Formats: sequence, structure tokens, C-alpha cells
Amino acid sequence: MRKVMKKPLILLMLIAIFCMGISGSAFAHKGNNPSKQDGKDSLNAATAVTMIVKGLNLNIDNIKFIKKPEATDYYTKIKNDSSYADYFIIAQYNGLGIPKDINPSAKVTREQFAKWLFGALSHKGNYAWIEIFQNVADADQVTDGYMDSIQKLLIAKIVSLDSKQRFYPKSYITRAQAVDMISKTLKFINNTKSETPNSSVLDQVNITSVKETDSVTRVTLSAMVPHAGYGLEITSIQFSKGIATIQYKVIQPDPDKMYAQVITELKAVTYIPSEYKAVLGGVQQQ
Repeated sequence: MRKVMKKPLILLMLIAIFCMGISGSAFAHKGNNPSKQDGKDSLNAATAVTMIVKGLNLNIDNIKFIKKPEATDYYTKIKNDSSYADYFIIAQYNGLGIPKDINPSAKVTREQFAKWLFGALSHKGNYAWIEIFQNVADADQVTDGYMDSIQKLLIAKIVSLDSKQRFYPKSYITRAQAVDMISKTLKFINNTKSETPNSSVLDQVNITSVKETDSVTRVTLSAMVPHAGYGLEITSIQFSKGIATIQYKVIQPDPDKMYAQVITELKAVTYIPSEYKAVLGGVQQQ
């Protein structure tokens, strides 16, 4: 009886071992290829924003508000009483560039996370970027306006491509990938000198104030640039002792696009209480 059962038993053991080997190798391959991930560990917008804000120690401690800011002041789908509302408010003033109509429950792609993370990095300081363009095999899948962030993160070695030079921009970001990118961003910040930018086309930004009503003043930032690829964006306002300091961000041209060389005036507008005097604050390079 034992002799009869021995061969089937050995055969079953070999099949089990073979199946375990296939399963293990498939799992390892899946973990290394973002396009094959099932999304179970992917992040939604609320978690992604929270991780960036907490991971990079972002805050709004240096900003004094006339009234307490609420999430609904900036976003249409973020509830003021949600556990992540404060993180979205902080993100608003720290360069992440979160869309106004962001759905906090929506899954976040790798390109979205890269753009938000680079926005936060740019807000942290002015860094000198070498002028190289790394070939990305799936660049045709990258949303317009996102490639510059991806290229800068590649230069900083915060993200990398796979063996076939693919980034997988439309794949969902996982927690492990997000943690790794945030950790490398912190390392980059700690090991890289933040420089004061040299003279640039947007160094000469003008500020004008016009009284709209008895209680509100319209403040306009303006600058002349060589073409329409540049942008100017007000990022925050600091109120202190009757002074409203206007912080702004320089948006550099998309390196993937060509622009007609036509002198263009840029403008960015905000409104402040009339009892405050508007002054120009610092510039942050994007």
C-alpha cells in the first residue's frame, strides 16, 4: 500500500512546489512593474496630499489670516470637517497645485503625485537644475504640463524609469512608491543647496494696488516676458502689522513646447482688506 501511494504523494509535492515558485516569481514581477499592480495598495488624493504635507513638514505657521481658512475656501469637494481638510489648506499655500475640484476619494496616478511632490519641493527652495532631457518611452501618455515635474524628479533621482525607460504615468501610485519618493525628496532637500536665483525675466515684477470698495483693495502683480510660455501665480499672502506681503511663484516655460517670441505682459490678481498695504514678497521658482 505504501509503495502504491509513494509516487502520487511525491507528484503532488512537486506540483505544489512548482506552483509556489510560479506564484512567487509572478508577485515579484508584479511589484516591480507599476502597470501590473492591481490597485489595492494605491492611494487616494486625501491620503496622497496628507503624506506629502506631513512627510515634508509643510505648514502655514508663518501666515497670519484675517479669518481662519477653511477647505471650502479653496476646494469644491473637500468638507471642512473632514480629517484631511487642514492638509489640503496647507497644500494650497505650499505649492502643490491641487486642482480646485479635486475628489479626495479619487485614486492618484504616478504623474499626479510627481507634479504635486515637485510643486512642494519647489516651494521649499530655489534649486539649480541642469539642462538635460531624459528620454521617457511612454512620454506620449504624460498629461500636458506634467513632464517638467517628472524630468526634474528624474534629475534629482527622486524617481526612476524601468529597464525599458518607462515611467507609467497613468498607473496609480502605491503607498510604498509614495513613501520612497517622499524620503528621497527629503534627502534631496537636506543635501542640496537652495540658491537665490540669478537675474531672470521675472525678477522685475511690479505691484500695483487699486481700491475696489471702501473695504477691499485689488492687488495686481505684473511682469513683461519674452513669450507666453511663462506664468505668474500668487501663492500666499502674509498679514502682519498693517502690511500684506504678497508671495508669488514663477512658472517656467514647458520644455516640450515651442513659443513664438512675442513680448507678453503677465498679470496675477488678488484682493486684500483696504486697511492693509500690499508689498511684494519672495519669489519661488517652479
